[in-house]
Amino acid sequence: MRSGRTDPPSPGKDVPAGQGNRPVRRAVFLKDVFLCALGAYGGPEAHMSVFLDQMVVRRAYLGEADLIELIALCSILPGPTSTQTLVAIGHKVGGPWLAALAMLVWALPALAVMTILSFLYQFLAAWNISFGVLRYLGPMAVGFILVAAYRIGRKVVTDALTMLLFLFGAVTTYFIRAPWIFPAVLLFGGAASVLLAREPDMWNRVRLSPPWIYLVLFALFALGGLFVEHLTDSRSVLLFESFYRYGYLVFGGGQVVVPVMHSDLVQHWKFMTDQEFLTGYGLVQGLPGPMFSFAAYAGGMAARGGSALQQVFGAVAGGVGIFLPGLLLIYFVYPVWEGLRQIRAVRISLRGINAVAGGLIAVSAVILMRASGFQPDGLAATALSVGLLAWGKIPAPLIVLFALCAGIVL
Repeated sequence: MRSGRTDPPSPGKDVPAGQGNRPVRRAVFLKDVFLCALGAYGGPEAHMSVFLDQMVVRRAYLGEADLIELIALCSILPGPTSTQTLVAIGHKVGGPWLAALAMLVWALPALAVMTILSFLYQFLAAWNISFGVLRYLGPMAVGFILVAAYRIGRKVVTDALTMLLFLFGAVTTYFIRAPWIFPAVLLFGGAASVLLAREPDMWNRVRLSPPWIYLVLFALFALGGLFVEHLTDSRSVLLFESFYRYGYLVFGGGQVVVPVMHSDLVQHWKFMTDQEFLTGYGLVQGLPGPMFSFAAYAGGMAARGGSALQQVFGAVAGGVGIFLPGLLLIYFVYPVWEGLRQIRAVRISLRGINAVAGGLIAVSAVILMRASGFQPDGLAATALSVGLLAWGKIPAPLIVLFALCAGIVL
């Protein structure tokens, strides 16, 4: 696999790409990324079908086997899988500058909308509109999480070990909700998978020449954020450090980050209520693009209490913080992917990490269902959203719209 050019092309110039070495204009590629963003609903698994159709079948920027390899690479890394996949395609097509632009085109529209939606509760209060119009969004969002837990669990539980790790992740994080428990159980799952594999030559030596500057920046932001956060009481700094940490602790996309965010922002810091959290998660289901854009809503909600500008800063801190570590990691790893994928222990550890992550999602569905209450109409909304998602004939945005309309009418 080629890593593409590393020198940034001039604006509007052709860049080498994909199948047959035909030149591709930057503007054309970014337009295709935007089309992917408009059609991508439902998380990484659904997004990949959009990438396959637009990037492989229609435009031939890369082959189907290349796309599958990139998906595998981004699944190994923490961070937003869909975003990292698109960034890697941009890197392959036109180098790091095009990769960065692709991420902006892909993520910025959804981040902007979720930033605006973080003012939703103030808007309703200013216009004397009852918060009851949002009451079914929370139970509906629980339905989305239940379906995600089932689908991911079915995918990651493949044998007795992964079943045990799945249950370990669920039970441990149900009883211990401290922020440190999530990285601990994920690391345990990866280590257990490697230690119990009993396969020869798992740590086979490979030759790598990684661009270390991106790993240095990744570490500087991680350690520097912790240091600065202890020196100041700035809410924006605290939020950036928190969301940056979510970005490098989470494997597998938006559904996996929900239990980590909920434990930290709702239960630990009490920046918002369960209903407010679930409302944002329900709203993001109706938007195309990356589910990590939920961070802009959560960051904005956590920064309430000051000026509107401070709330926008909170949303920006959340959005930038959660996407930045994944971007730096894919910039570090992609150029050495050919060698990295030959290390068997990396692939083996992913089985355990994914199994534990599935347990985290399953228990988050239970906790959030309990938090949203067990009123009959709420349970009916959850059951209906599960049924519609399982049926697969109704798009996610229409389910969100139906929940909003039901809250207004009833």
